[in-house]
Amino acid sequence: MPLLRRSTFLALFALFVSVSLTGCSPRQMVVGSIADELAAQGQASENDLDLAREASAFYLKLSESVLRSDPGHRGLAEAVAGGFTQYAYAFVAFEADRIEAKDAKAAERLRRRAAQLYRRAHQHAMAALEKETPGFAHALSAPLAADQPKLAPAQVGLAYWAAASWGGWISLSKDDPDVVADLPQAVRLTQLAWQADPAWGQGALIGLLATFEASRPGGSQAQALVWYDQAIAQGGGNSAGALVGKAEGYVQPAGDRALFESLLKRAVAIKDAPDSPQALQNEVMRRRAAWLLEQAPDLF
Repeated sequence: MPLLRRSTFLALFALFVSVSLTGCSPRQMVVGSIADELAAQGQASENDLDLAREASAFYLKLSESVLRSDPGHRGLAEAVAGGFTQYAYAFVAFEADRIEAKDAKAAERLRRRAAQLYRRAHQHAMAALEKETPGFAHALSAPLAADQPKLAPAQVGLAYWAAASWGGWISLSKDDPDVVADLPQAVRLTQLAWQADPAWGQGALIGLLATFEASRPGGSQAQALVWYDQAIAQGGGNSAGALVGKAEGYVQPAGDRALFESLLKRAVAIKDAPDSPQALQNEVMRRRAAWLLEQAPDLF
């Protein structure tokens, strides 16, 4: 989850506006430097979820503006796509889940907003992949493996956020058949990323693969279980997301309440080391795990 202090935001914004009026070559050099800084900020460690939420809007708006001026900046494109995806999941879609029982109309409005944020994230990531590999989107829909695009390990982060945001967008667009029809391509993109770097993200990538396998029509629940367990193992047992993913994606549909609650309690109990890069993601998933434990009587 991106975090940018307000003072840093204002300084970078002022610099960005000033260089927008300069000549092309020096302008691109300075914009590139700003993009580097914003991309680095997107990777910064933070363990205060509420502070991250307050800072995210500043970060995302400025970063999106800079990215439009430097669309070939892979690191910034990855940070922006990841930022919008995580914001949609943690602060919009989850809030919709929490309030649905009390206010179904408000929950639906939030889900529509989350869908648009996921779409925005997906478009940024895919635009960056398309810029690096012209024809990427078209090749992704090719029926033959030989005609499908190949990913370099350095592109896996972009591909992950493109696929994760795509999945979120599809899941909230059940009434839009054109969006839902793209599910096979989202799955394929995840598979291509996994083939390029199966250990990416300490279990996040293979966990996404498991979620797609468990939820797609004709998917193998047995294969999904294998991948969920691999995601937990890759995270060293310290990834709350992998545990919650298995609980929601595999165990809840199987009707095993005892295992469901056991996995969620393990997620809630995870303690992060100081400055852990997983701290914020784990806090998001610990809160979801705690909420799911409260909902367990109604889910089974």
